[in-house]
Amino acid sequence: MIRRADLLAWNDVRKPAFLHVVPRGKEVNSPGLILASGSPRRRELLGKLGVPFKVVTADVVELDAVSSPQLTPTDLAIENARLKANAVAKRPEAAGCWVLGADTVVALGDCVYGKPATLAEAKKFLGLFRGRSHEVITGGVLLDPAGGENVFYDLSRVIFRDFSDATIDRYLTEVHVLDKAGGYALQQHGDWLVERVEGSEANVIGFPVEVIERLLKSRGLL
Repeated sequence: MIRRADLLAWNDVRKPAFLHVVPRGKEVNSPGLILASGSPRRRELLGKLGVPFKVVTADVVELDAVSSPQLTPTDLAIENARLKANAVAKRPEAAGCWVLGADTVVALGDCVYGKPATLAEAKKFLGLFRGRSHEVITGGVLLDPAGGENVFYDLSRVIFRDFSDATIDRYLTEVHVLDKAGGYALQQHGDWLVERVEGSEANVIGFPVEVIERLLKSRGLL
C-alpha cells in the first residue's frame, strides 16, 4: 500500500508523478490500444496525443472510502483503474491489445470525495472545498497483451476561491456535475471556483496526459 505520507514525500506537484511496475510477462509490441473509460474528457485528452485507440467499457463495482477505508486516496484510484482495465481486458475485442484504465478521486484532508449522488451532495462538496486547497489524484493501469501491468498516478493541488453560496447555486445550474469527482469540472466555468492549480490541469480534468505520454512512449505505443 502507498502511504499518504509517502505520496506527499514522493510527489513534486511541479512535475508529474510516475510509478512504473515492471510487467509480469514478456513485453509484446501491439498496435492496438483500448481506453477502458467512457469519459468524453479522457477520450478527448488521449486523442490529442495522436495515438490510435478505441473505447471499450465494462460495468464494474467501484471501490470507495466506505467499502475500502483501508486504502489511501492514491491506492483507491489505482485499484479502481485496475478493476476497469481488467474487466475490459477480459472482453473478446480486447484480445491482443493494450488496455488503459484510469480513475480520479478528490481528497480533502483524510476524506475522499467521488462523484456526488445528488445536487445537494455536490453543493455540500463545493461548500467544503471553498477557500481551501484539496488534492486531485488520478491513478492508472496499463495492461499489456501478455498480462504485464504498468501502474501510474499523478497528484495536483487545487486552491478554491472563497465564493458565495449564490456562486455554488449558479455553478450547479450551469454545469452537470454528477459524473465528476468532487462535484466540479475545471474545464467548465472552473474560473468561478478555482483560484489556481498546482500541478497538471489535465490531471484535474481526469487524465494526466504528461504522465501517460511518457508511459506510452516507453512501451512503444507512441
